[in-house]
Amino acid sequence: MDRRSFIKKAGLATGAAVGGSTLAAPAIAQSMPKITWRLTSSFPKSLDTIYGAAETMANYVSEATDGNFTIQVFAGGELVPALQAADATIDGTVEMSHTASYYYWGKDPVYALGTAIPFGLNYRQQNAWFYHGNGDTLMNEFYATQGLYGLLCGNTGAQMGGWFRRQINTLEDLQGLKFRIGGMGGKIIEKLGVVPQQIAGGDIYEALEKGTIDATEFVGPYDDLKLGFYKVAQYYYYPGWWEGGPVLHALVNLDQWNSLPKSYQAILTAACQAANSDMMANYDYENPTALRELVANGTQLRPFSPEILSACFDAANETYAEINAVNPTFKKIYDDMTAFRKDAYLWAQLSEYQYDTFMMLQQRADKL
Repeated sequence: MDRRSFIKKAGLATGAAVGGSTLAAPAIAQSMPKITWRLTSSFPKSLDTIYGAAETMANYVSEATDGNFTIQVFAGGELVPALQAADATIDGTVEMSHTASYYYWGKDPVYALGTAIPFGLNYRQQNAWFYHGNGDTLMNEFYATQGLYGLLCGNTGAQMGGWFRRQINTLEDLQGLKFRIGGMGGKIIEKLGVVPQQIAGGDIYEALEKGTIDATEFVGPYDDLKLGFYKVAQYYYYPGWWEGGPVLHALVNLDQWNSLPKSYQAILTAACQAANSDMMANYDYENPTALRELVANGTQLRPFSPEILSACFDAANETYAEINAVNPTFKKIYDDMTAFRKDAYLWAQLSEYQYDTFMMLQQRADKL
């Protein structure tokens, strides 16, 4: 007699002994039902870092539940267009998505706060604010109004400023520039004469090659090398001031989230946290080598001038004041985030900044 049969028959016998009552199924069996979800990504499979975070998360979930909770990951465009991932989650086409919340800021600027706003928080500060400050609570209050529940699931760290066919030295050089840029950065840089374009990652190269756009930003050296931007644009600018620490989210249909057993909610949360950390570590490992390869292929590294950065900073603050005046939810979250930002940079200049600056000087002196 096998174990399952023995337990079943023993249970029936015990039930008969207590007057015919039925023995409840084991609690662990009740809490580990078979569930299969579909996740649509906003990214192509070729980007193993940013797309790969969703697969990493899904693998952790499956392993932690002995395969009972399975999340099938689909690349952008396989089920729905890449930039409609959140919409498909809201309407129930899929149970969840892996995307950048700021892709949907046109529906409501609050979405941008879920990923990154220009001159916002860096990677470590984002984690601190979301996990231990009010970020996660405030953003999920907003996501709930959209029919979503959000879990941090990746970060690229501070990004590069993008690829340009010609040098950008002054504010005049920005006039009329057709620039692919994600999130709220486009609205802000538009004040300086740029014509922003929002294009999914897998479609950028063709637009740049054909001249539909004059410049593009995406992430950083590792992904940009894979996408081949250096072949059609020579100048690589830094820093990406609009994305100091952009968060990727696993956005879950709110009804589906609420229907999950508590144990599965905890496992999914932990898996997203693990993927969040893993993505950043992956980028930190891959970017240095990729940057060397880009430079070896003729890429010209250029910093944005102080004039351009200062003008963009002022334009950003002007934009936030405009939004705050008409969007109380944005203002509530923005005020909380910026209060933390002020203290966070006070601390960072005493610790990380001083240490990193010293070590960078040693690297430049070829002592490392």
